[in-house]
Amino acid sequence: MTTSAKIWLNLLCSIFALQFYCAVAIADDATDIRTRLQQWTASFNSGDKFGACDLFSKSLVSDVQGQGSAGYETRCATISKALDDPHRTFRYDLDVKEIIVDRTIAVVRLNWTLKINPGDLISRETGLDVFRKEGDGRWRIIRFIAYSPE
Repeated sequence: MTTSAKIWLNLLCSIFALQFYCAVAIADDATDIRTRLQQWTASFNSGDKFGACDLFSKSLVSDVQGQGSAGYETRCATISKALDDPHRTFRYDLDVKEIIVDRTIAVVRLNWTLKINPGDLISRETGLDVFRKEGDGRWRIIRFIAYSPE
C-alpha cells in the first residue's frame, strides 16, 4: 500500500471513528436528559424542592399557559408553594416524546400529567423544553413553554 493510500485510509478511519463517537455522545446526552427529567419527576413527587429546582438554569425563561412568563426564582417559588401546601398533594407523570441533541443544546418535546388531590383533578400539559449543558456538566432547562392541548 502506498503512503498516499495509507494516509487516505487513516483519514477515513478517523472520520468514521469521530462519527461513531459523536453518535454515542449524542445518545449519552439524550439519556442524561431523560434521566434528569425522571429525577425531576421523582424529586417533585417526593417533595424535594431543591431537586426539583435543580433542573432549571438560573437563566431560565419560561411561559406557562395561564401563568405567563417567569424566570428561575418565580418558577422555583411556585414549586415550593405547591409542595408546601398542607391541603393538597401534587403528582406529576412524564411522557417524553422526542429529544434532539446538538452539542451543548437540546430540545425536548414532552407531555406532563399533573394529578391534584383532594378532588382527583387532572391537568395535562404539552411542553417544549430547551436544555443547555452548563459549566458543571449538567443539562438544565434554559427555556420552556407549557400549554394545555385542549
